[in-house]
Amino acid sequence: MSRPDSATAAVAESVAAFRRGEPVLIHDAADREGETDLVYPAHAVDAAAVRRLRADAGGLVCVALSDTVAEAWDLPFMQEIVDHPAAAGHELAYDERSSFSLSVNHRDTFTGITDDDRALTIARLGEAARVPESIDFAAEFRAPGHVHLLRAAPSAGDRQGHTELALLLADAADQPLAAVVCEMLDDETGGALSPEDARAYARRHGFAYVEGTDLLARLAESSRI
Repeated sequence: MSRPDSATAAVAESVAAFRRGEPVLIHDAADREGETDLVYPAHAVDAAAVRRLRADAGGLVCVALSDTVAEAWDLPFMQEIVDHPAAAGHELAYDERSSFSLSVNHRDTFTGITDDDRALTIARLGEAARVPESIDFAAEFRAPGHVHLLRAAPSAGDRQGHTELALLLADAADQPLAAVVCEMLDDETGGALSPEDARAYARRHGFAYVEGTDLLARLAESSRI
């Protein structure tokens, strides 16, 4: 029996880790952002996970939601609703548009920014995404808040950012279509952590590392997103 190639094995390892509620490192592509994100299933996030995201990753902690979940909650793209000249001419070097939607806090939080508060907001988003039509989003969450929401493209064929890659992984792992993404930054340079250093971090902590191109090649065709 032939052994799976390294890319297939990395995808399988990542799916299995996500199914267990563990974090995965995803590198999007050298010709896109060229960044590695630390990604968790949203429903599995606790205060310790938020602490790791801000301390070890260091980027912006966001929750990626599938297009169907966002549609059920009537979540807009932020650039479509901001009535200010700064929202015009929103050209990006790495993609056609931003995925940013609202920023929210769960209504049971205090300030919303502490590790406990953000973990509560994120975990409740993840649980709500299991059956998004069953909740009154505005009754449970308030905006603006401290957790940024990202609305994915309708399919991974339309856009291949960390938003879509994280949801491909969630879908393959049979998890709710809500995932936390946070860019990994280099403490010395302030830039994106290199793939080599991201792989080293994953090895030190026993986390899965996967290339976004491999997720797309092996998961996109059968995905719900």
